[in-house]
Amino acid sequence: MITRLQEFSRPFFIGIAGTGMSALAQYLQGIGMQVAGSDRQFNNNGGQAVRLQLEETGIYCYPQDGSGIDAAIDLVVVSTAIEPTVPEVKIAQERGIQIIHRAALLAMIAASKKTIAVAGTSGKSTTAAMLFDILDYGGYNPSIISGAGLTRIIQQGKIGNAVVGEGEWLVIEADESDGSIVQYHPEIGLLLNIDKDHDEITTLLSLFNQFRSQSRHFAVNQTHPLAASLSTNSKKDFIVDAATPTVNTVGYIANKFLQNGLQIQFEISGVPFLLEQVGKHNMENALAATAVAHQIGIPLTTAAQALKKYQGIYRRHQILGQKNGVWVIDDYAHNPAKCAAAITACHPVASKVIAWFQPHGYKPTRFLRYDFVQAIAASLRPQDEIWMSEIYYAGGTAIKDISAADLIADLKTLGVNANFVEDRNSFIAAVRPSLQPDCVLLLMGARDPSLEQFSKEVYNKL
Repeated sequence: MITRLQEFSRPFFIGIAGTGMSALAQYLQGIGMQVAGSDRQFNNNGGQAVRLQLEETGIYCYPQDGSGIDAAIDLVVVSTAIEPTVPEVKIAQERGIQIIHRAALLAMIAASKKTIAVAGTSGKSTTAAMLFDILDYGGYNPSIISGAGLTRIIQQGKIGNAVVGEGEWLVIEADESDGSIVQYHPEIGLLLNIDKDHDEITTLLSLFNQFRSQSRHFAVNQTHPLAASLSTNSKKDFIVDAATPTVNTVGYIANKFLQNGLQIQFEISGVPFLLEQVGKHNMENALAATAVAHQIGIPLTTAAQALKKYQGIYRRHQILGQKNGVWVIDDYAHNPAKCAAAITACHPVASKVIAWFQPHGYKPTRFLRYDFVQAIAASLRPQDEIWMSEIYYAGGTAIKDISAADLIADLKTLGVNANFVEDRNSFIAAVRPSLQPDCVLLLMGARDPSLEQFSKEVYNKL
């Protein structure tokens, strides 16, 4: 039974083109293993951009037909999305090759380094990227395994979601959605927030509580009451000053927030920060990253200098450009808190926000229906609009007993200017009369790999 990185050298990833899997594959290749993998995207010559980026690192890529499993493969890695009927799974079972879930592999990697595990319902990828940039700028030469590509790494022609550094620190995301968060025992556990998303609050609290007990050091965002309830040492925690009257007992305080267009500024414990980002949620993300970096030994002023150069991550409020007075912004927001934060962050950018959202999954949409409606309604100004297209269906045996049109109907009963356009390809024609100079067109959604291309098409058609 393989339990350590030293016990294998030829891993094979099934579904290697996925964001989480490609990051792990690149990391193992970067530390000297010979990695291979397959993906159903490759079966019909799809996913060629990702395939080329992986192959440029030395990773062997194959169609998902079993042809890549050779005699040298000593470990097979799968994600939750991989069915037992996949040819590579069957071959591995026949040959007695150990099969592990990607979360178990990430736990092995995390155990090999001094790891900072970033947890919470929202903001994990952004905070992890910010923390990586601060540590890198501070001379720590860290590593990162992320759920999203860092823009500055993508600009080097790479996927951007994994970097192998020579230093002792590794930054990872600890995912609560599949319960895998309980597999990690990090040097530092960081908790950003707790909101209803994949599970009920009671389930999430139980997961995060176990994560806390397994972290050698722990820091939480006391701006969020549920996260604050898990605090172990307030001096290691951080907070936005208006959040609670007990602010003076917390180690790191952010205040004096100001957003000018697409730029934010604020102070952390008296040190000024300026980022080319938007929204108070990014002040909280920067605060979290800075607090942990400072506890490792990086001065607040160094963190401020690093974050001034921060370029963001893939599809997190990614600005595609401005055309005819309309800013087009592409965002990964997909739960109620994230959608509300993305919309609110656009308010200082323009006098009108038109938000489009494609929910993903019938079960999650059904589970979060009320929360979506309340959060989106609260984030929209009277002049703003929300549009939705039909729920993204990735396949499987889902019960299709809810539609995005149901959420739009709920929003209309609250007096919101809400519109349903079933086929997203009809969206730009339908929304055009609502567009005006000094306007933001915010496109939100996740899980659907074609969303990036869709956003570009919308921008091009303006």
